[in-house]
Amino acid sequence: MPTPSPRPALLALEDGLVFRGQAFGAPATRVGEVCFNTSMTGYQEILTDPSYAGQIITMTYPEIGNYGVNPLDVESDKAQVSGFAVRRLSPRASSWRSNQDLSSYLSEYGIPGISGIDTRALTKHLRTKGALRGVLTTEDVSEKEAIAQANAWRYEDQDFVELTSTKKTYEWDVDGSRSRKWTLVQGTRPEGARPLTGEDYFAPLPPVRHRIVAYDFGIKYNILRRLRQHGFAVTVVPARTPAEEVLAMKPAGVFLSNGPGDPSKLTYAHETARKLVASKIPVFGICLGHQILGYALGGKTFKLKFGHRGGNQPVQEVGGENTGRVSITSQNHGFAVDADSLPTETVAISQINLNDRTCEGLTHRKLPVFSVQYHPEASPGPHETTRFFDDFATAIETGKVPGVS
Repeated sequence: MPTPSPRPALLALEDGLVFRGQAFGAPATRVGEVCFNTSMTGYQEILTDPSYAGQIITMTYPEIGNYGVNPLDVESDKAQVSGFAVRRLSPRASSWRSNQDLSSYLSEYGIPGISGIDTRALTKHLRTKGALRGVLTTEDVSEKEAIAQANAWRYEDQDFVELTSTKKTYEWDVDGSRSRKWTLVQGTRPEGARPLTGEDYFAPLPPVRHRIVAYDFGIKYNILRRLRQHGFAVTVVPARTPAEEVLAMKPAGVFLSNGPGDPSKLTYAHETARKLVASKIPVFGICLGHQILGYALGGKTFKLKFGHRGGNQPVQEVGGENTGRVSITSQNHGFAVDADSLPTETVAISQINLNDRTCEGLTHRKLPVFSVQYHPEASPGPHETTRFFDDFATAIETGKVPGVS
C-alpha cells in the first residue's frame, strides 16, 4: 500500500509571518497566543498543563514525539493547548511506557499540529517581537484568512481560569493511589523471590500531617501529587469559591495554584486572596497563585515580552538565610509581579530571575504567607526546589515562613 501524502498545515502570525509544514493531530483550525518552550523533554506534561490554555506552543528542541504518550504523565484530564508546532515529528514512539503516539493523542482532543517548520526562526521572531497571536490550521484556510483570524482574537480578553478550573469541590487522592512517586526497582533480587508487580514501582506515601484547601485556577496534577507526598491531605475547590466558605472548612492552610491567563482580570481571586491573608491563615501560592497573591498584598502585574517557558530558568534567593543561593527552575508564565508596586513595609521580594531580574518569589514579613513564580514540582524540569512544600508545612506548624529574617 503506498504511503499517503502528508497533509499540509499552516501557522500564520498576526504580523503576517507564515510558516507552512506538514499536519499532524486533528483536522482543525485553532487560534491562540504563539509561545515557545525550551524544555528538551516533557512535551506530554506541557500539552496537558492547564496554564497553556489558549496558547499555540512551539518546542525549541528539534525532535518531538520520540517517546510517545502514556496515561501516567498527564497534568490534567486532557490536552489543554490550542495548537502544537515542532521541527520534526518522530515517526516512531519508542518507550516501554508509551501506549499512544503524539499525533493520535492530539487528534483525540481536537488539537492541530504542524511539523517541518523552522522552529529556530519562529523562536527568534518571537524573541524579537514578543508573543504574538496566531492561527494554526490543518484545513483549507488561506493565509489571508488565517492572518485576519489571528488579528481578530485577544488572549487577554479570555477568562481561561473559568475554562480550566474544577466545577465542584473534591478530595484529592483519598486512597493514595494517584500520588505515589514512580521509582525504579534497583539491585539484584534473590533467587526464588516473588515476581515484581506494578506495586513495586511506587514509593509509599507518608502519613497525613495537615489538611489544606487548594484553589484550582488550573492546577497541575503533579502539584497535587507533591502536596500529598509531603504529607498534605488536599480538598480542591473551584476558582470562585468564596474565602468565607473555605475558612469555614477550618483548613490548616490554603494553597493558590498555577493557571492560565492574565492575572489582572481575576479580580474575584484577588479579593479572595485578600480575605485569606487578612484571616492570618498560612497561604502558599505557585505561578498564577503567586501573581494573585501579589495583587492581594497590594501589588500589580505586567506582561513579559515573550514569557518564561522552559526547565532552565535561573533564580536567585535575595532575602533571608539562603541569600545568594541559585536554583535552576521550571517555569511557564507570560506575566510577572511588578516588584516596585509592592508595599515594602509588609512584603519582601524573596527571589529574582537572573535573566531579567523579575520577581520570582514573595514573602510576607509578619504572616505565614509566601509564593514562588516557578513550578517547584517541576513537571517537566529540575527538582531542586521541592523543599517549598516542606516550607509550607513549617509555616503551618510555626506560623512563620522558613528563612525569613
